[in-house]
Amino acid sequence: MNLPPASDHSRLLVPLLLAATLLATGCRPAQAAAGDPPPVPVQVATALRQDVPRRLESVGTVQALRTVTVKSQVDGVVARLHFKEGDEVRTGDLLVTLDRRPFENALRQAQATLATARAQAEEAVVDADRYSHLDQQAAISKEAYTQYLTMAETAKADVQSKEAAVANAELQLGYTEIRAPITGRTGQRLLHEGALVKANDNAFSLVTINQLAPVAITYAVPEGALDEIRAAQARGQVTVTAIDRTSGVQQGNGSLEFIDNTVDATTGMITLKAVFPNTGETFWPGRFVYVSTQTGMDRGAVVVPTTAVQNSQYGSTVYVFLSDHRVELRQVRTVRSEGDNTLLASGVEAGEVVVTDGQLRLLPGVKAEPRAASGAPLPDAPAVAAPAKS
Repeated sequence: MNLPPASDHSRLLVPLLLAATLLATGCRPAQAAAGDPPPVPVQVATALRQDVPRRLESVGTVQALRTVTVKSQVDGVVARLHFKEGDEVRTGDLLVTLDRRPFENALRQAQATLATARAQAEEAVVDADRYSHLDQQAAISKEAYTQYLTMAETAKADVQSKEAAVANAELQLGYTEIRAPITGRTGQRLLHEGALVKANDNAFSLVTINQLAPVAITYAVPEGALDEIRAAQARGQVTVTAIDRTSGVQQGNGSLEFIDNTVDATTGMITLKAVFPNTGETFWPGRFVYVSTQTGMDRGAVVVPTTAVQNSQYGSTVYVFLSDHRVELRQVRTVRSEGDNTLLASGVEAGEVVVTDGQLRLLPGVKAEPRAASGAPLPDAPAVAAPAKS
């Protein structure tokens, strides 16, 4: 038998060895492909059962509860100002004094005229009494006696007229002292000593006073919330909270005092007004504040972070993190959102762990690994739900 040369023998041996190697190891790539992929990093949170208030968020404008523009009620010259700009004044505090001398002279003149009228009235009454005796004795005519009675009554009426003139002169003199009509804070001085003021002049005023405590805040809410607000107001359950946008100072003791009688047809909003004590004068007229109107409370609601709820063609869904570190996709029914949380009516129970971030890489049954917001693995595994039974 003739064998091939040694070189030809080597060329035949190499393919045989390669084939044997492939047969021995050919199943390994398939086995590796069948292994589980690495867990998907996700962020999770635990569903909670808690009482959640029903609130409407708005932006409001602070208004002075009362604003009064102080003007003079008589013509005169400003003699003295008794306040500084920005002073806190109380009802009845003296603000401005006008020159009193012209009004004092007018009062004395009216008093002198009254004294003359009273003297004339007394004389007329005496004459009427004297002639009444003569009338009884038929010593004078009825026409003459009637004239004396008329003169006495006319003198009495003249006295009343002069008394009214004196009262008016006293009133005009009192107007020379201009006092604060309300309690509040004064604004800028618009006139100074020596300025001539005219009665009820629309062009000029002395100062404007704003009442800052209590204070009003006006804001608008969607007309769809009107029925809920009115029903809560009837139950006495409406509370209003305001937060200053700059300082973050909050006042939660506001009371809803006014609901406008018309919905704005162009915006679909309705105006409300709440009153706050504002004892520390935190809120200043003209500033914008955040306003929260609470109309009730949802008791024992299941709450999850809003980021856990995903919207799809099948409705709202949530990935639930199970005890075997796999995730389960569940369909949920939402009630409403409150801040960063969403209230659920069904689909998730309190205590179950839901995925709040990383859902795009998940599929039902895939393994997941909870991680912190920084991306680091959580040191302690969260309390998780057991896998759902099929």
